[in-house]
Amino acid sequence: MKIVDAESQQQWDEFVTSHADANFLQSWAWGDFHLARHKKVIRRIALGKKGEVIGAYVGQVETAKRGTYMAIAGGPILDWDNQELREAIFADIKEQAKHDNCSFVRIRPQITDTPENNQLFADLGLKPAPMYLSVEYAGILDLNKSEEEILAGASQGLRRKIRKAQKNDIVVSTSTNPKDIHEFYEIQLQTAARHKFVEFSEDFLRKQFEAFANYDEVKIYTAKLGDEILAQNFMIFYGNEASYHYGVSTELGTKYSGAPLLHLAAMKDARERGIKRYNFWGITAEDDTTHRFYGVSQFKRSFGVEELKYLHAHDLIIKPAQYKLDYLFEKTRAKIRHV
Repeated sequence: MKIVDAESQQQWDEFVTSHADANFLQSWAWGDFHLARHKKVIRRIALGKKGEVIGAYVGQVETAKRGTYMAIAGGPILDWDNQELREAIFADIKEQAKHDNCSFVRIRPQITDTPENNQLFADLGLKPAPMYLSVEYAGILDLNKSEEEILAGASQGLRRKIRKAQKNDIVVSTSTNPKDIHEFYEIQLQTAARHKFVEFSEDFLRKQFEAFANYDEVKIYTAKLGDEILAQNFMIFYGNEASYHYGVSTELGTKYSGAPLLHLAAMKDARERGIKRYNFWGITAEDDTTHRFYGVSQFKRSFGVEELKYLHAHDLIIKPAQYKLDYLFEKTRAKIRHV
């Protein structure tokens, strides 16, 4: 076994997408996105005896005021039952982090939150992180089900919204043009003001869209009533999963709900691509009624989703003294932000 820098986009994506649970967070395009943001990107592959890829991870080096760290979301991708491979990849991650002067590596793997997986990470020398890294609690739909079967398992309220939207002649369109990110960004400002979250910059959204558009892995879905936009979804299609990455809506969209039609359209497109899983992305706990995204989470649940909890982000500590400062800073920030 040897671990080397990845050079082939095709080889990379063929390996990652061969794993049913992998999603865009370990795609080649995700690395391209961070490169466009002037981040140092590490793409590494483990090769078996015959030169075949048996493991991979992509991470980016983040530089903050408090120090430098590496982030690996949704990875690494490997056979987690292979102890030799696990240990080799994590040793390689540690060496790469040392080379880039990181104080720690934050990893949120694409495995479920179980006592066994928590113990596995403890055995690898990692500790639970004070902050999350990407979505850790998601709502999943099985796209082996037809639209009729999904609606049969949905809530009555959702079915009522869909019938109302169809009667109002709400029209859904799609775009793969990065220029349309400007409109999406403007509506995001309205959404952020209503739900009290910090919006992404237009440059951040555009570069992300462009990175995935280069591989035909992204679309913007728009619901309109006449000439007025009600809602838009930023969808990523990668491997076995369609991901509802971002969603925005206008004031009018709160009155005339076009969002359900956007999801039905995206599910139809996902099936045509051969995708078997629809990820509604983040949801909050059902009893967390005071969370600002509780209402959005209940909307996602109304589709009859299966709730999936990924293993919480863990930190591989490189510089213990520096990490102690990082840990205290983030723990305090998490308390202030209620996350």
